[in-house]
Amino acid sequence: MRAVLILAAGIGLALAAGTRAEDVPAAPPAGVDEGFDLVEEGARLILRHMMRQVEPALDDMRRDLGTALAEWEPALRQLAALAGDIANYEAPEMLPNGDIIIRRKRPFYGPAAPGPNGEIDL
Repeated sequence: MRAVLILAAGIGLALAAGTRAEDVPAAPPAGVDEGFDLVEEGARLILRHMMRQVEPALDDMRRDLGTALAEWEPALRQLAALAGDIANYEAPEMLPNGDIIIRRKRPFYGPAAPGPNGEIDL
């Protein structure tokens, strides 16, 4: 994995260095198409090698995520039932003190009616 990151950084630096306009010849010399084909094949080989190195880690991650989701499923279902439809809520709002609040939308028919003792449930 470390070798993959070093290789990606090297490619990025090489691309960032680029060439100046005066260094580029006016017409490509003969055999340029063959050079591009070789570069393309080299890039393909590098990517295949990188995928072979990363594939076991991706398989482990896929397995671990499946296990975690299976464990979290009951709690996520309870949370979804508690929250209801997401359309019932306003967009999140950050207060000056850093608190984040998500207000429930009021019904379109007006403000909440007071209860028997004159209080309004929020």
